[in-house]
Amino acid sequence: MNHPESYRGLQVIVLGLAKSGVQVAKVLDRAGAIVTVNDKKEREQCPEASELEALGISIVCGGHPDDLIHSDVKLVVKNPGIPYQAPPVQQALALGIEVVTEVEVAYHLCAAPMIGITGSNGKTTTTTWVGNMLEHAGLKPIVAGNIGTPLCEAAEQASADNWMVVELSSFQLKGTSDFRPRIASLLNVAETHLDYHGDMDDYVASKAKLFSNQQPEDVAILNWDDPVCRGLVPYIKARLLPFSLTEKLEAGVYADPPYVDGEEDDVKRQVIYADGQGNHHIIIEVEDIGLLGRFNVGNALAAVAIAVSAGADPSVLAAPLADFKGVEHRLEYVLEHGGAKYYNNSKATNSKATVMALNSFKEPVVLIAGGLDRGSDMMELLPLFQERLKAVVAFGETREKIAKVAELAGLKQIKVVDNEEDAARTLTAAVQEASQFAAPGDVVLLSPSCASWDMFASYEERGRIFKEAAHNL
Repeated sequence: MNHPESYRGLQVIVLGLAKSGVQVAKVLDRAGAIVTVNDKKEREQCPEASELEALGISIVCGGHPDDLIHSDVKLVVKNPGIPYQAPPVQQALALGIEVVTEVEVAYHLCAAPMIGITGSNGKTTTTTWVGNMLEHAGLKPIVAGNIGTPLCEAAEQASADNWMVVELSSFQLKGTSDFRPRIASLLNVAETHLDYHGDMDDYVASKAKLFSNQQPEDVAILNWDDPVCRGLVPYIKARLLPFSLTEKLEAGVYADPPYVDGEEDDVKRQVIYADGQGNHHIIIEVEDIGLLGRFNVGNALAAVAIAVSAGADPSVLAAPLADFKGVEHRLEYVLEHGGAKYYNNSKATNSKATVMALNSFKEPVVLIAGGLDRGSDMMELLPLFQERLKAVVAFGETREKIAKVAELAGLKQIKVVDNEEDAARTLTAAVQEASQFAAPGDVVLLSPSCASWDMFASYEERGRIFKEAAHNL
């Protein structure tokens, strides 16, 4: 359909009353659409409903009525987490009704050019970092989407002299059609969210939609070290600006000297921006970057590539690279107890994220891991368990799988914590067990390798409980 000129007078269904659903419903209502918001939760579980009803927006709670979707509906905007197998989504698709996420609506309403950032890991860190860099460079960023202001709300506030910096998930991108970011970055691809996408082909295709509408005057920023990212090059029309930890580039951002597998990370390195005209700009010494870990150097490379593509002078980027100390629940330093340092990496919801975290430490690591079982055998963790771990404390649905990998790795210090009805007590017990394994100079790391939904409402809740338990040791 023709967004947004044709919203007025048209019937639109918004599926899901989360923060983004509330904001998109308000935006569509102000645009003159006839909006109905539907949520399967009961009315008493939907505190946002009264606010929308006061605006004249219809609310339907407690399930998905059979007559919710009909031929007069012209657009369905769904919460990204609602699966495409949900009955109202299937009904809409069968009737040829466009089904999108909030990203599509916000794109059509936004006067500012958009920067879209996605990847299996590192999205929030990189998005926040880019916002800091552009702010430092005087380029008026608005950071929105999964972090910061809801995207539709930010889109209404933005003007042409802003940059809209948006963190995007595969769920959000799958529900786009015309969305065209002027700068688009894919950080990495790991096997995750297959319970939603069904297979890796759909997951990768959803990520790749970030680039599908770009034109030659736009910029596509890819992880040159990731074979899946690199495999998308033939399908991209935008100007490529890759980043790499392992290769020197003539146009792009890279680490010099390149990283070599098995090499210690104490080699003196620099972040270099190559402009494709023979100029190689030194941005910062890697040791001066404010975040731990090789994977955060990769995030820094991507952020630099995005910032210079948006017009930032390379000479002003060292300060925001050095000053940024990270985002909560992402390799977050918590405290030192008994000579051991405790880190909260609750956002590690897949094995690759835990691998990257473990590679950030030279000290012996006591790992606390486990969570929602999505069917993985967790064997990706085996080499790092052998190389980096002193002990493992496993909890959650995958506790036996984690313990099995630890046994195969030859670890002698393994503790499986049985789940209690109270999830907080379970995780607190895991922290207490880990503290018994930890000696001065060790690291105790919560890096679950799994989503949190078997026991917790979110990875944020899991991380906060971990931090509280550590402080109470």
